[in-house]
Amino acid sequence: MKFKIFGTKIYVSFFFTALITVMLATDRTGIILPVLFATTMHELGHLFAMWLIDCTPKQIRLLPATIQITSEFSKRYRNDLIIAIMGPLTNIVLFLTLYLNYIFYKNNFILYNALINLLISIFNLLPINGLDGGTILLSILAKRTEYTRAKLIIRIITILSAAILLILAISFTIRGKFNISLYIIAIYILILTLIKN
Repeated sequence: MKFKIFGTKIYVSFFFTALITVMLATDRTGIILPVLFATTMHELGHLFAMWLIDCTPKQIRLLPATIQITSEFSKRYRNDLIIAIMGPLTNIVLFLTLYLNYIFYKNNFILYNALINLLISIFNLLPINGLDGGTILLSILAKRTEYTRAKLIIRIITILSAAILLILAISFTIRGKFNISLYIIAIYILILTLIKN
């Protein structure tokens, strides 16, 4: 599905919609809605930063493995840095707000939501290609070296991270402690490497 809002092209993949529907329909843990809320707030943090620095996105693509927000390419790495950091920063602010609420009201659901926001911010700050941490590191490296060399460094870090996670997952499996989360994260990182060339 494709449409435009305020000059920004929005593309929603059928598979994205199908995946969200299946996740909501089959979720027995109650984790999906808080994760979707935290992820939505994360992306709104990026959009708010783009609005603040007058960098309207050209396109927003909602895909099964990622949400891609693209804007006009610029050599202003400071802007990329601000946009990238605002997503995790939004989740950190939500974590602190929810955690303070938990301290006063002792509601485990509030704590659960706070921890989800913290985990999403930490995960997105990893220096991996396609994640905010990768964009932040790329912006810092691009000021000190050639852009293509900076991209290569991020790509190497990403592939090494995925390889380490796969080795860990396989070693756990060999010891009889199968951990599907490690496999999923390693495969997700590899997918990000292929999507974000």
